[in-house]
Amino acid sequence: MKRIYWAVAAAVVLAAVLAVPAANFYYTTTWGEGCARCHEIKANFDSWRTASHRKVNCTSCHVTTLRASLRRVAAHWRGKVPDRIHLPVEDVFAMVEKCRSCHQQEYAQWRSGPHSTTYARIFIDPEHNRKRQLMDDCLRCHGMHFGGSIQDIVQPLNTHGPWQLKRADFVNRPAIPCLTCHAVHREGETMSKGSERVGAKQEIVRPSLAFFDRRSREYMNVTSLPVPAVMEGARKVKMSPDRRQGLCYQCHAPLASAQVGSGDDRTPIGVHEGLSCLACHQKHGQWTRPSCAECHPRLSNCGLDVEKMDTTFLNPKSKHNVHWVKCIDCHPKGVPKKKVVGD
Repeated sequence: MKRIYWAVAAAVVLAAVLAVPAANFYYTTTWGEGCARCHEIKANFDSWRTASHRKVNCTSCHVTTLRASLRRVAAHWRGKVPDRIHLPVEDVFAMVEKCRSCHQQEYAQWRSGPHSTTYARIFIDPEHNRKRQLMDDCLRCHGMHFGGSIQDIVQPLNTHGPWQLKRADFVNRPAIPCLTCHAVHREGETMSKGSERVGAKQEIVRPSLAFFDRRSREYMNVTSLPVPAVMEGARKVKMSPDRRQGLCYQCHAPLASAQVGSGDDRTPIGVHEGLSCLACHQKHGQWTRPSCAECHPRLSNCGLDVEKMDTTFLNPKSKHNVHWVKCIDCHPKGVPKKKVVGD
């Protein structure tokens, strides 16, 4: 009798041990078909099948642990599953490393740029917090995947401080992760090889480019995002037709007055009016240093070394912001006539 008991016990233990790798093998080899057997995930599976990432296996992006899997199974059997499945906030940040495995250059650019800023840099910055009190609207652009309120991140909520994050793991958490501007399940063609993306065939807007709205927890495609009408006094500023700017303006927008330079607006006027944000700012790193050389001095009216002019490009403390600098700012005695080749 004891032998039978121990044999059954051993079989149960062995089955439990083998269940984990067996389940992992099953979900990896079925490429989402196994995931879609649960009705609540089918909508996500269907969107993935037509997405630009459809050649990437579910398990290549989605992070899971035995504990998380058991929790999901338990929620399924109890019927406590939401109508729409969204990534848990912890998975959003874990996916940054998953993105890195394929998009190494983009990751490196993002990591070296201002959009890789952390919760610590944003929410416990004394200079900012003394001027403006933290509020939930801050999470619209910084921490949009966080499910709670600003008071769940930092205390106290005043302009006196001292401020501190409520959890130690918030310190290095990216405030603007990859999934802020990219919807992985967005319908579109898969990425082609570099040799095929030449000239007129190269895409300007990737299908995944979209803005995550924390209130609805849905993505808004970049082609649906409006580019605001910006004014300089009573004059309407000329805007670039580049639709990608709609994504930039979700955070870098003027105040209700729509005046250029108000709020966090950087709409170019003066010599740069009509240029797209992406004409100067690198897509992922926002690095602008090489951008002047793309146009100057070849397309410059005066042929001067613009990188040495008195603008914020040379010195952040300059009175001449490079977004709004005008010819008259550097030529108070009159703007010289445009040079003609051959003169």
